[in-house]
Amino acid sequence: MKTIDLKHDDRRNAGHDDKRNDDGAGPAAQGGAPVQGGLLRPALAVFLALSVITGIVYPYATTGAAQALFPYQAHGSILASKEGKAVGSELIGQPFSSPRYFWGRPSATAPMPYNAAASGGSNLGPRNPALADAAQARVAALHAADPGNTAPIPVDLVAASGSGLDPDISVAAARYQAARVAGERGLPLADVEQRIAAHTRKPWLGLLGEPGVNVLALNLDLDGVKTGR
Repeated sequence: MKTIDLKHDDRRNAGHDDKRNDDGAGPAAQGGAPVQGGLLRPALAVFLALSVITGIVYPYATTGAAQALFPYQAHGSILASKEGKAVGSELIGQPFSSPRYFWGRPSATAPMPYNAAASGGSNLGPRNPALADAAQARVAALHAADPGNTAPIPVDLVAASGSGLDPDISVAAARYQAARVAGERGLPLADVEQRIAAHTRKPWLGLLGEPGVNVLALNLDLDGVKTGR
């Protein structure tokens, strides 16, 4: 029977492994530096290319396209008088408390309503007594401004919006206030209702969203301030 010298085979295999490593074919002989150096250059090139594309080319391209295609919106949808004086933006509401004006949605921004630097809601839970107290105070203010109005109050005149900056109210909210504004200004109710219709925004493509009335534009119209883009 032929015997196998295991010790001899182990020495032979070990010598073969050492030779392979000495020839540079194994991972230990290759080392990490050449591999890292080979990956660093393309990674750096991709980083620089994406930085230029996303940090310079894309912003300038989108800004230029917006300025060319939608200049009014790109500049903030600013409402300006015929004399060129900016009076507000179509996108950000303003507080109105006089009964001569239409009131917008309540705003819970701090430290003042419609604070564009601190957009946000009240963050009050449905069981928080402060939320109920705020709603009751708004209902009382609406009744005090128009005691003879017994119609149901639209919810958007009582509940604050999530942003606190909503520029629009529902058509129902505008109609609820129409008689009060007409009486305070000595205008026919039909005239005020026509102005409401003129400043009512239709759903986009007739499908998306709900009709809304821009409060600032409507109040400027009532004051005789002619705005232009």
